[in-house]
Amino acid sequence: MTTARYTHGHHESVLRSHEWRTAENSAAYLLPHLAPGLSLLDVGSGPGTITVDLAQRLAPGRVKGVDAAADVVAKAAALAAQRGVVDVEFAVGDAYALDAADGEYDIVHAHQVLQHLERPVDALREFGRVAGADGLVAARDVDYEGTIWYPLLPALAEWLDLYVRVHRSSSGEPSAGRRLKAWAREAGLRDIVSSASVWVFESPDDRAFWGGMWADRVVQSAFADRARAIGADDAQLERISDGWREWAERPDAWLLMPHGEILARGAGAERR
Repeated sequence: MTTARYTHGHHESVLRSHEWRTAENSAAYLLPHLAPGLSLLDVGSGPGTITVDLAQRLAPGRVKGVDAAADVVAKAAALAAQRGVVDVEFAVGDAYALDAADGEYDIVHAHQVLQHLERPVDALREFGRVAGADGLVAARDVDYEGTIWYPLLPALAEWLDLYVRVHRSSSGEPSAGRRLKAWAREAGLRDIVSSASVWVFESPDDRAFWGGMWADRVVQSAFADRARAIGADDAQLERISDGWREWAERPDAWLLMPHGEILARGAGAERR
C-alpha cells in the first residue's frame, strides 16, 4: 500500500489498536454482502485481524491481504496460521497498482486506508478495476474532526488539533469519512451506497485500551516524531499523554469516533 508517509507508523501502540479490530466492529456494513465462496482482496490489511475474520466467513473463497509493510504482512500470516485459517494469503502490495487482473476479485475491501493516501481517488479507481463491473468495492474510514468526548478535557482538544495537523502534514486526509462518497463518484464507481457507523469507547476496558494506547502513541510512536517536526515539544506531548490517562481513569468518560462507509460497483467493461 503506497503512502507518502504512514502517519501512525508501526509502533507497538499502533499495532495494539489495529489488533483490536474485527469484522464485527469494523466491517459490519459489509457483512450482509458476504457469502461462502466469494473472493476478496483486502487492501491495507495490517496485522490481518479483519482479513482473517472475513476469510473465515468466505471460506472456501480465496482471500488475499496486501499491505506496504513487510513486517506487518508477516504478522498477518502468522495470525492466520495461529487461527488455522488456510483460505487466506498475505503479500506486500501497492494500493495504486494492485497485482490482480481486471475483475479478478468479487470484493475489494479497504479499512482505514484512504485517509492515509495522497491520491485516494486513484486508489478507488484501482479498486474498481480489480472488482470489475460485477464486483463490490467496500471502504470505511474514520472522520477525526467529528470525534466527540466527555469530559471536555483540554488535553484531548489539544490532541485532536495536533493530530489533524500532523496527519495533513504527513499525507492524506484525517477526515476522510465524510469524503468517501465524493471520492467514489470522482473515481467513476457505480451504484454507490454510503452509510456511517461509530466506534464508542466507554466501559472500563474500553477506556483502559483506547486511552492507554493513545497515551503511549503520542509520546513513543512515529506520531511523536512527526508532531515534533511541526513544532510540538515534549512538554506538550507529555501533557496530552497525561490527559489520555486521566480520561481513561474517569468512570464518566465516553468517546465516539464516526466513520464513513461506501459500497460501490466497480468499473464496467468500457472503462477497462
